[in-house]
Amino acid sequence: MQRFLISMMIMLGLISTSFAADEMTGITADIAKPYATLITNQGDITLELLPEKAPITVANFLNYANQGYYNGVIFHRVIKDFMIQTGGFTEQMVQKATQEPIKNEADNGLFNNRSSVAMARTAVVDSATSQFFINVKNNYFLNNGYRDFGYAVFANVVSGMEVVDAISQVATTRKQGMGDVPVEPIIIKEVKISYNKP
Repeated sequence: MQRFLISMMIMLGLISTSFAADEMTGITADIAKPYATLITNQGDITLELLPEKAPITVANFLNYANQGYYNGVIFHRVIKDFMIQTGGFTEQMVQKATQEPIKNEADNGLFNNRSSVAMARTAVVDSATSQFFINVKNNYFLNNGYRDFGYAVFANVVSGMEVVDAISQVATTRKQGMGDVPVEPIIIKEVKISYNKP
C-alpha cells in the first residue's frame, strides 16, 4: 500500500510538472517579438529583432530607437554587393554622439547572411555603439570565428529587402574624407518600434 501511494505521488508530480511546462510554453509563445520599421526616403525596411539570440544588442538598438536617435541619420556607407551601413551620421556628415560601447554578441549562432542585420564596430571587438549594417549577400567572412570574433547579428529584414537592394546600387562618392557615401542622401526619417508584425 505504501509503495502504491508513493507511485501515485510520483505520477501526480510528473503530471503537475507537465502542466506547468505547458503553461510556461504558452506564456513564452505569447511574448511578442519586437519589430523595427526604418522609414526612409527610399521606402520602408522592416526588421525582426532577435532578443533571444542577442539580448544586449537588441536592448541597445531599442534604446537608441526609442530616443529618436536614428531619426534623420543617413546611410553613410553603401557598397554594392556587400552591405549598406547607417546609424551614425546626419545628412551634413556630422557624426552623432553615442552611448557607451556594448559587448559583442557575434558568438550567438547567427550568421551574416543576406538580409541579416549586424552591428558595425572598429577593430576593437567590444566597440559597437549605434551603427549597424544590412547584409546584401552572404558575408561569411564577417561571422564569428572566421577571421576574428566577427560582427554581431541581431535582426533580419522581413519586409523591404527590395529597398535595401535598391540602396545598395546607388552612386557613391567621397565626402569629408569618407568613401562610399551616396551622392544623393538616403535618410532614415523615423524608426517605428512595434510588438506585432507590421
